[in-house]
Amino acid sequence: MSALANNRVAVITGASSGIGAELARALAQRGWHCVLLARREERLRTLADEIGGEFELCDVSDRSAVDTVAAQILERHPRIHLLVNNAGFTRRGDFLTGDAQGIEDVIRTNYLGSVWCLRALLPGLEAAAPADVVNIVSVAGTVAVPQSGPYAASKFAQLAFSRAAAAQLRPRNIRVHTVKPGYVETEGFPQAWLPAPVRRLVIGPERIVSHVLASLDRGRGETTVPRYYAVASALQALAPNLLTRALARGGARR
Repeated sequence: MSALANNRVAVITGASSGIGAELARALAQRGWHCVLLARREERLRTLADEIGGEFELCDVSDRSAVDTVAAQILERHPRIHLLVNNAGFTRRGDFLTGDAQGIEDVIRTNYLGSVWCLRALLPGLEAAAPADVVNIVSVAGTVAVPQSGPYAASKFAQLAFSRAAAAQLRPRNIRVHTVKPGYVETEGFPQAWLPAPVRRLVIGPERIVSHVLASLDRGRGETTVPRYYAVASALQALAPNLLTRALARGGARR
């Protein structure tokens, strides 16, 4: 794919740090022209200068802001070959006692942000077809844990959106790659709270970037990284009551 990437345009949300920033660097090394979206201007400007890209300040949870920024991007780049919906954040807290505004914020950013970006940039993707969309979801989108229920709900919704969009966009020659990472250590997703045995499962953003590039090269579709997290997803799908009882017992002990 790298041989074909010259002059191709990628739009990456959540590009100021973590997976988004590392993916922008990797794509730039392959010859892609990257348009970076996030809310932190200094971080974006520094990265854009580093990779020879562009940036736009954008809060993806704000639909009108997304529409405005997308129109500006499409004016400069009528053909968008890749959209990476990576923007998101985690918020520890359950549905019963968690901050109400926080619950709304995590849903608007993690789920609706992906919807608004795809809708707004779809004309550019269709003009560039064959084109690709990468949705960075999470294993949390397949396993609901009480202490981070709102975050899991946002990722469940994003996963449903991604699957529906994949089917709808296939006839338009736009591939959707749904990437479901496990625990990833980034600035926005610190994993120090995990018990010591679980911290051994934490990976870095470079692992996700490598996986995304391979997915683009091979047309993988929906994947889990690392693969062993798929076991927990299967357990939730096949035996939801069993997992609910186990999580309830664990909560009672805490």
